[in-house]
Parts: sequence; structure tokens; C-alpha cells
Amino acid sequence: MTLYVLCFVLFLVGLYGIMTKRDLIKIILSSGIMGYACNMMIVLFGYRSGGVYPILEKGKEAAAMVDPLPQAMVLTAIVIELGVTSLLAALAIRLYQKYGTYDITKIRSLAG
Repeated sequence: MTLYVLCFVLFLVGLYGIMTKRDLIKIILSSGIMGYACNMMIVLFGYRSGGVYPILEKGKEAAAMVDPLPQAMVLTAIVIELGVTSLLAALAIRLYQKYGTYDITKIRSLAG
């Protein structure tokens, strides 16, 4: 139970960073923290105490197995999160080239 609470706290740390920070780089890092928290929560949902790998062999009984579907979903989510992070980083670089700052309040005041 404490692992679920810690994942939720990590998600709240990322949400706090997105809501309160003014620097684009800190906002991008906070969104990554939120993604990691979600990935850990999904893996925890598929975890089974005492579970074995989900491969059946001849002559062996089927024991309690760990669910492989959340692991596959997390691998897909990691790839999507990498694409989103690279897109946000490219956007931040272009905004820095245009306005010379990463501060979103200054970018808002400089906008045409």
C-alpha cells in the first residue's frame, strides 16, 4: 500500500512543478516526473507477490504469474513520453531562440 501512496506523491510533485514553476525546462522535467509516476503505478497494478514470469512449460503447473500486459503498456508509454519530451524540448529551444528566455511570464509579455 505504501508503494501506491509513494507513486501518488511523486505524481503530485510533478503536478506541483507544472502548476507553479515559471521556467520551461522545469515544466518539462515535471511532466517527465508525472509520467514516471504513472508508469510505476501501472507496473504496480500488474505485480503479484510471489509471482513468476508468464511463460508456461510442459510438465510444470501454472503458478501465480505476473501480468505481462502492464509491462507492455509501460514500454509503449515510455516511447510516447520520449516523443512528447523531445517535442517540448524542441519547442523550448525555439522559444529561447526567439525571446532569449525560458521564463513563461516574460515570453507572454514579449508576445506581439
